[in-house]
Amino acid sequence: MTSLRLSRYEYFIGLRYLRSHGGNRFISFISMISMLGIAVGVAVLIVVLSVMNGFEEELRSRILSMTAHATVSGGEQGLDDWESAIGMVEEDPRVRSAAPFIEGEAMLIGADQVSGVLVRGVVPEREREVSAVADLLVQGSLADLQAGSYRIVLGSDLAQHLATRVGDHVIMVISRGRVTPAGVFPRMRRFRVSGIFHAGMYEYDRNQAFIHMGDAARLFQLGESVSGVRLRISDPLIAPEVVRDVAPRLDGAMYISDWTRSHANFFRSIQITKSMMFAILLLIMGVAAFNIVSTLVMVVRDKQSDISILRTMGAGSLSVMKIFMVQGILIGVLGILGGLLLGILIAVNLEYLIQGVEALLQTDLLAADVYFIGDLPARVHAIDLLKICTTALGLSFLSTLYPAWRAARIQPAEVLRYE
Repeated sequence: MTSLRLSRYEYFIGLRYLRSHGGNRFISFISMISMLGIAVGVAVLIVVLSVMNGFEEELRSRILSMTAHATVSGGEQGLDDWESAIGMVEEDPRVRSAAPFIEGEAMLIGADQVSGVLVRGVVPEREREVSAVADLLVQGSLADLQAGSYRIVLGSDLAQHLATRVGDHVIMVISRGRVTPAGVFPRMRRFRVSGIFHAGMYEYDRNQAFIHMGDAARLFQLGESVSGVRLRISDPLIAPEVVRDVAPRLDGAMYISDWTRSHANFFRSIQITKSMMFAILLLIMGVAAFNIVSTLVMVVRDKQSDISILRTMGAGSLSVMKIFMVQGILIGVLGILGGLLLGILIAVNLEYLIQGVEALLQTDLLAADVYFIGDLPARVHAIDLLKICTTALGLSFLSTLYPAWRAARIQPAEVLRYE
């Protein structure tokens, strides 16, 4: 263990070789390029992983604000006696609350536009207990939805597309038709827009609408049945386990789902992309590490005489290796520190930088209909910083082994023969 300790003179000589001195400043320039390469690689990895973390957290937050943690539905036949069903599922202490809903597809006709929409019939008082829809309204109130009033709450992008505002009317058309002597006609109903919500996620703001559950029951001809029951779980991460446990307590065939299943593709694609980006961007640090190898090889060739003198003064092969390992590791550490500072600085201020670029270019770089959300959140996680810095330091250390071994193999007699 004693032989692995770094002596003071080994550190001093390694540090001196790192700085410019004498007539050969090209090696110091290459060392600086290696530092910058590692700094750029570390900074880019921090920014990319922070953006992926922020996107995942923001996406999860916005999904959970609009959807329940779990759903128990009765399929095409609907769920009868939903009040008893809610009483049974709420017996589980992990279930905080439950609310009935009716869901169906429809078409909305505005002043001069038509759009398909997913209509959800809710009981406003109960809906507050399972989702945050009421808190997302920018105009109106969810409490304005009353049975028999035929009022509707639209997403902000949907309202903009239909060119409607609070107080305007829209026509809802559903595919369940009415049979008349003249043929089959789709069911239609006039609704007054009583509110507009903004979830910040295009999928909901463009395609979602809310009406009272009583109006939905009459429109979809479900009578006293509902589509299902939405659950709020104490911990969203255990939603799959909870919904599997409560479903057998209910009578009849039930279809169970949870937020992790209904949006599995989103989160799976984020994790795959995050892993792939980490692997690809490691190539940047790999190139920087290759620069460290070339830098140290050039230093070894330039300092053969110094190495030979050290060997004749009693320095061992391991001591010579440590000198050049010190130089390579210092290049890596300085690059890592610079990249760490730069990456965190960019990640923390990324949204302001994006806004500045968008204002400068007069364009929308993050279209919500393409990227699901219209902003670029970033979350810096300590575990990611540790992983990045450890990987970069490991590459820097590995890059020193071959040049240090080359230095340790130099024979003083061969070098000093021509001095």
